[in-house]
Amino acid sequence: MAQNKETVEVLNDLIRINNDRTAGYTRASEDTKQVDVDLRTIFERLADESRQNAIELTAQVGRLGGEPATGTTTSGKIYRAWMNVKDMFTGKDRHALLASCEYGEDAAQKAYDEALASDAPLPTDLRQLITSQKASLRNAHDMIKKYRDLHEVTR
Repeated sequence: MAQNKETVEVLNDLIRINNDRTAGYTRASEDTKQVDVDLRTIFERLADESRQNAIELTAQVGRLGGEPATGTTTSGKIYRAWMNVKDMFTGKDRHALLASCEYGEDAAQKAYDEALASDAPLPTDLRQLITSQKASLRNAHDMIKKYRDLHEVTR
């Protein structure tokens, strides 16, 4: 049972970072509604991706007999750049907005790296799920970085 508890903790950390990511991209989507249709579409897709990740992780926590996390990360544990997106976009600076999103994506990658490196006993199916989600988030990171770099050149 102690092994399940450690595994549930790892999964709950990932649920929280996905909840952070969902909240950040949802807020970014709302803040770009009138201004940036292309970014709004991307942000909505990335928020949906994190919702799906959290659903998958929540199911695994339930399967292990644990209580799934419902909130976001605690302050200081993982930097939550997502909630500052509105402030970044106030000046309609796409580069600053995308840089903030990239920083948040870096935090998500770090959380997934820590999960995979943890001492918690992760069965093969959970390790595969985490690895698959991490790869998907890495693709999102690279896309955000590409957009950020593009806007750095055109500033």
